[in-house]
Amino acid sequence: MAKGPTVVELLTQAQVEGLSLGQIVLKHQAAQLEVTEQDLRQKMLANLQVMRNSVAEGLTGKRRSMSGMVGGDAKLLEQRRQGGQTLGGDVLARVAARALAVAEVNAGMGKIVAAPTAGSCGVLPAVLLTVGEEIGADDAQLVEALFTAAGIGIVIAAQASISGAQGGCQAEVGSAACMAAVAAVELAGGTAELAVHAGAMALKTLLGLVCDPVAGLVEVPCVKRNVTGAVNALIAADMALAGITSNIPLDEVIIAMGNIGRAMPCSLKETALGGLAVTPTALRLKEVFLGAGQD
Repeated sequence: MAKGPTVVELLTQAQVEGLSLGQIVLKHQAAQLEVTEQDLRQKMLANLQVMRNSVAEGLTGKRRSMSGMVGGDAKLLEQRRQGGQTLGGDVLARVAARALAVAEVNAGMGKIVAAPTAGSCGVLPAVLLTVGEEIGADDAQLVEALFTAAGIGIVIAAQASISGAQGGCQAEVGSAACMAAVAAVELAGGTAELAVHAGAMALKTLLGLVCDPVAGLVEVPCVKRNVTGAVNALIAADMALAGITSNIPLDEVIIAMGNIGRAMPCSLKETALGGLAVTPTALRLKEVFLGAGQD
């Protein structure tokens, strides 16, 4: 297992210094990279703008994947939201539509921020941009929340994995949901301790999620799993802010995720040799796509 920071170490330092997790992560990264905190804030602000752009582009419904399997769904959901027809309410629908939007842009070879991976790129922007709107957060607050998310991603990468090929989709969408939940709680004014509980609850829910891309493409079921991860993160954040805690600490959940990933057969880790990828419909879609590619 790779050595690296732990969540409890970040949490303890935040509590001792009276800082947020995001501020602690920014401080660490500036020292490690030997750059100023302001330089890092500017770089993260640029990432935030890419996230906004990918949401906006995805919601137009114009971006399509080469296979034709993905594209336009975010626009459909956004239209239903704007019509006040969604069963889960406006905030939940906004999060879902935005997660779809960014993931569709990725599938269509557009520009996104891998957070922590391209396959899970819709989760974090969907949650943070929506929560930010709800509480009236400014860019500085959103940037700090992104550092919070980045810090948790660093821990997961060090203690387990963020790669679908190594750990299944739990390592991608699961990690993204964990990062988003932690960041959302701090953004909404919750303590670092509550934020960590949110991350644990978000990741626990997605343990064991396999990576089984149809035709080997990061499209089906990957895009819609971004929605699941984003909605999961939002609910985990709400639970934590209500005072609900996780019985299993986040560090232990992360280690469990790594162990589960290593126990998964290779057929369920991005090889497209198992799960949904070998269903009759998926195999037909693969034949159609490969046939079209040979014309």
